[in-house]
Amino acid sequence: METALIEKVGQIGIPVKDLDRALRFYKETLGLTLMFNTDRMAFLESGGLRLMLSLPEKDEFAHSSSVLYFQVKNIKETYERLSEKEIQFISEPHMVAKMEQTETWMVFFKDTEGNTHAFMSEEQG
Repeated sequence: METALIEKVGQIGIPVKDLDRALRFYKETLGLTLMFNTDRMAFLESGGLRLMLSLPEKDEFAHSSSVLYFQVKNIKETYERLSEKEIQFISEPHMVAKMEQTETWMVFFKDTEGNTHAFMSEEQG
């Protein structure tokens, strides 16, 4: 059997318009750990995955990122706590799938740069 060339996703890039504002959001509001930053980029850690906030080098890269799904233990508690921090939620937490006894819940939100992301949890129903 041939060995896979790709081991894992090592980093996800998130384009930002205002690095300081985005860094405050991801670090202070979401509580991610800052690894290091430069004048054009900031690197944060989320459960072993590195997120890179960066000012786009060219206009062609200045578009929204992919949707990131942040795993949380209790989606309703997360929603309530972060609603107090004025996160722009697009919806309320809702079940999106049920497989046997496991329910998958999500709630979508916008970051300060216009990117859409989600919190998700898997709960025993």
